[in-house]
Amino acid sequence: MSTKPSVLITGASSGIGATYADRFARRGHDLVLVARDKARMDDLAERLRRETGVAIDVVPADLTDAGQMRTVEVRLRDDRRIGILINNAGANVAGAFAEQPPEDIERLVTLNATSVMRLARAVAPRFAEAGEGAIVNIGSVVGLIPEFSSTVYGATKAFVQFLSQGLAHELGPKGVYVQAVLPAATGTEIWTRAGADAASLPPMMEVGRLVDAALAGFDRREPVTIPHLHDASQWDAFQAARQAMIPGFGTVEPAPRYAAATVA
Repeated sequence: MSTKPSVLITGASSGIGATYADRFARRGHDLVLVARDKARMDDLAERLRRETGVAIDVVPADLTDAGQMRTVEVRLRDDRRIGILINNAGANVAGAFAEQPPEDIERLVTLNATSVMRLARAVAPRFAEAGEGAIVNIGSVVGLIPEFSSTVYGATKAFVQFLSQGLAHELGPKGVYVQAVLPAATGTEIWTRAGADAASLPPMMEVGRLVDAALAGFDRREPVTIPHLHDASQWDAFQAARQAMIPGFGTVEPAPRYAAATVA
């Protein structure tokens, strides 16, 4: 068993989650893999055990199911070997908002937003008490771009970004590192699972390069990592513009542009 903290990774059966598993195993961390597809996780775990020698537990769970969610929450709360949470599980739904079945939208919000919040909440008190630990939440640049017309998916990812930044302010002073990773288009199965035609997809970042960039940000303790963004000053300017508005939110009078029109 490794002396390094164990890493719990959701959505670990493929794509970004499976790649995080590979990278952390090669760093010498034991793993707890969580996803619906037990067979694929078993195959991944067997290969990584053979190649790296780390210990790996496989926990089949559908994070949209309340009972199965609670199983993962209990593991995070009680297993003090787990020192890193990778909140990666996510999905999308095909079509425009008015065409998406309400039941599919509800499942999407539960998986992409509610599960991220609940798993972070399950582990945060223990990390804060210990004065160490890391929570990595996988968001998306779509959360910054309503023009992409991926309304509910983008809204869930905006939630993940805000949650991560809020947690960083709350937990950072207590020794807990929180990172939001915001990928742009990356070559994973999320596209075909949402009904996209694989032949019509544009060029995308390879998932290994995405995760390696995210881990470089992790090692630097960046609060927000955007692997696709080459000009980091643009994010700095975005943050500065947002923070410049904060003092104005404390005023007690409406802005002059909202003054009532004079009645003749």
